[in-house]
Amino acid sequence: MNILDKIIADKKVEVAQKKKLIPETFLRSRDEFEKECASLKYSLLEKDATGIIAEFKRKSPSKGWINKKADVFDIVTGYKIHGASGVSILTDEIYFGGTLDDLLNARILPDGPILRKDFIIDEYQVIESKAWGADVILLIAACLTPPEVKRLAGFAKKAGLEVLLELHDENELDHICDEVDIVGVNNRNLKTFEVDIERSLKMAEKIPGDKIKIAESGINSVDDILLFRQNGFKGFLIGELFMKEEDPGVAFAEFVNALQLIPPHAEGF
Repeated sequence: MNILDKIIADKKVEVAQKKKLIPETFLRSRDEFEKECASLKYSLLEKDATGIIAEFKRKSPSKGWINKKADVFDIVTGYKIHGASGVSILTDEIYFGGTLDDLLNARILPDGPILRKDFIIDEYQVIESKAWGADVILLIAACLTPPEVKRLAGFAKKAGLEVLLELHDENELDHICDEVDIVGVNNRNLKTFEVDIERSLKMAEKIPGDKIKIAESGINSVDDILLFRQNGFKGFLIGELFMKEEDPGVAFAEFVNALQLIPPHAEGF
């Protein structure tokens, strides 16, 4: 059993337990469930947007603890103040050290879209995401069939959420459907956790033109952003690069400052 299979097996148990403890009717009764969601899609397309979806992540299966004592409110505040186009909050507790409270605390500042990053396999988690303040959910092609993606994405759209579909290789292109707003290509193989930045570039031309493309994982420099922009990517999900620093908000600000120094002609515009 690879790491992704193990995560999904544990997630099925977790979701079953949550359904017994917290009924769907309670989730739908929360104030956050009725709020209109901010659009990550439009945020990424804004003029002069950084395109960066800055991630809050305490640990990972491959690296262990990255920032165990990180304060989500302080870090997300730094991300938003310095121009993040969106914020990603990892809510898986067993493997990534996150909680739904992290999502709610990130929501205290109302500006900007928030992505709930987790292993979503059930409609219950979609409702849960909206009830705890998410604007966007992540669906991972590697752990869902194309019909499951279409069903969950359609359910999310009816709840007012946007959908980011994450792909890892060309075999998953058939998971893209009308209900998906944004397509991300993860440079990290979730089964081996190896990173290959060329993965996104090879797949870029095969993603339908009406879908916003974002690159995920393995982005370590402004030059990486430049390369992805030249290949049609509008968004860049970055977490570990900032979270490993003592002050992730400051690290993010320094990265954005360096990004803004790139002359327009260098990006091929």
